[in-house]
Amino acid sequence: MQSLWPIFLAFFACAQETYSQQLRPNAPIGQFEIVGDSLVSGQQVFLGTLDKIYVVDKTENNPANINGHPAWAAEWSVNASSGRPMDIVTNTFCAGGNVLGNGTWLNVGGNQAVTYGGLTANSQTGGAPYDDPDGGKRHALHIPHIHLSWHANIAPLLDPCDDGSCNWKLTTAMSTRRWYPTVETLEDGSAIIIGGCGFGGFVNDPNQDNPTYEFFPPLDDPTPITSPFLHSTLPVNLFAITFLLPSGKLLMQANFATILLDYKTNTEYKLAAMPHAVRTYPASAGTAMLPLTPQNNWTATILFCGGSNIATDKWVTNWDIAAHPASTSCVRISPDVSSNYEEDDSLSQGRSMGNMILLPTSQIVYLNGAALGVAGYGNDSWAIGQSYADQPILQPMLYDPNAQKGQRWSTGGFGQSTVARMYHSAATLAPDGSVIVLGSNPNADYTPKVQYPTEYRVERLYPSYYNSRRPAPSGAPTSLSYGGSYFNITLSSDDLFGDVNNLKNTSVVIIRTGFSTHTMNMGQRMLVLESSYTGNTDGSGVLHVSQVPPNPAILVPGPALFFVVVNGVPSIATQVMIGSGKIEKQQTTAVSPLPQSTILQTPPPSANQASNGNGSETSQSKSSAGSVVMNFARNGLVDVLMTMVVSGVMVVFTSVI
Repeated sequence: MQSLWPIFLAFFACAQETYSQQLRPNAPIGQFEIVGDSLVSGQQVFLGTLDKIYVVDKTENNPANINGHPAWAAEWSVNASSGRPMDIVTNTFCAGGNVLGNGTWLNVGGNQAVTYGGLTANSQTGGAPYDDPDGGKRHALHIPHIHLSWHANIAPLLDPCDDGSCNWKLTTAMSTRRWYPTVETLEDGSAIIIGGCGFGGFVNDPNQDNPTYEFFPPLDDPTPITSPFLHSTLPVNLFAITFLLPSGKLLMQANFATILLDYKTNTEYKLAAMPHAVRTYPASAGTAMLPLTPQNNWTATILFCGGSNIATDKWVTNWDIAAHPASTSCVRISPDVSSNYEEDDSLSQGRSMGNMILLPTSQIVYLNGAALGVAGYGNDSWAIGQSYADQPILQPMLYDPNAQKGQRWSTGGFGQSTVARMYHSAATLAPDGSVIVLGSNPNADYTPKVQYPTEYRVERLYPSYYNSRRPAPSGAPTSLSYGGSYFNITLSSDDLFGDVNNLKNTSVVIIRTGFSTHTMNMGQRMLVLESSYTGNTDGSGVLHVSQVPPNPAILVPGPALFFVVVNGVPSIATQVMIGSGKIEKQQTTAVSPLPQSTILQTPPPSANQASNGNGSETSQSKSSAGSVVMNFARNGLVDVLMTMVVSGVMVVFTSVI
């Protein structure tokens, strides 16, 4: 065995080198740091790979160019803090999006072709100055290694890549125009596309309302299905807030109304009215599903904070909306359990247009937005330039769902940003646990010299754990099934911060970071997997981790981030595919029981060990051998763990018989 030690040491040295290169050294904890230029303004943002963030803008006169016209899409590297322009072809203004079960990203809808200042272009099929065909009925997909093309009446898709070879591809068009549609991924990895309007405006109106939903890939009968809920919530029914629930139904919220939608039977069930404020666009509250955990039996609870208490008949532009205070209220609902909202801790300051980003610690960062006004822009006398909001909020807040009521909000040690993130801002979690913040453009076109200009600066926000020594677990899977056999994750003594009892405060976390636009991160959710542990006498440990619960509605198929969190400090994420990697009915199997959690006791040193000051390696080897025997005796033939400690580095072999 000694001949293999240099190989083990070289392997772990390489792993540690990769680990250290992925973190920003000595990051300014709690602070924002400007780290680059996004090339286009971040109206729509999603994390596609562990390194690449994809940015989508509306059609406008951005300085970056591609294929002879201004770019309004880009690929941005988290590690290099730089990007490349992309061609998404049609006008993606106020599109929706999400990731499908096969890992392909879908970008849906948009606006008609425009010219300078956002005015309607003479040609809707392309041409100067922007060459931006009508995007109202489009699907855009991100597919790697496929050359981009466009044909009349087809719809973009994207499979992210790290080599710069992937592009957006247009595919089959929707059956109807949709501006401001919501997109939610379903249990089989397909998507439901909800609502929107024909040609846009500050709010919706009966002449262009599209109170229907349809699916991608399209059904055999692609006829849109009418939703009475959407029809009844005019004029603030755009970007309806939608979450797939573990029951398989959809929570939908718009204006002051809330329903459950059974999309399989096209049946709507009324829930309690939203208290205190409008949460949907353009009131634009922060929304998030709280972490799904074994402790709460993976029950979905949705949090709504901020927004605006504007009455339904006041969504007009003949008064000073930009001076109206945003709401401070927060409410939550667990719709599979109760049809009623409950009060949550209020914000210290009202906020509209705020993003809620789930952290691997189960906390939520609430950032971006304004204290006055709502989303939108226009040439109104009372507007701030063109912005319908004022007084940007520069300091994030931290929400802890596990804290006692009355103590859930704090500043989290966060400082203030120097960048106003107003209308058309976005944010996403990065694999290193920082938060990437982009965008802001409450203007009809690229506008650099106003109070709230078109913004290309990219910021990173560093939570309190960022500079900590990160756990570097081994054994992380590349895919997870719905039920089935558990898997093992190994952690060294250093990963456990020198105390094997920290296994008791260790969790395995899956996060879908979502498609961020208009203060929503469509599809964002966090799942804590069930686990037990075995602590070894050398201070190392093994986590025994269940697969995803055998219900795809709890966590839909597709790519996600995989973290191991020890005492509130997350590892750097790996990427994992949930489910089969296909758009299809997902197979589910029974959950294998986990071993009982155990921490093995270190035997007292022998007299010979105690008297031999130079015998540390020998005693350590004996301790490891004892650990192997005890593990073998305890776990039988299921997990045979042979642990060797060489210069402080642990190597674990696992065989399943």
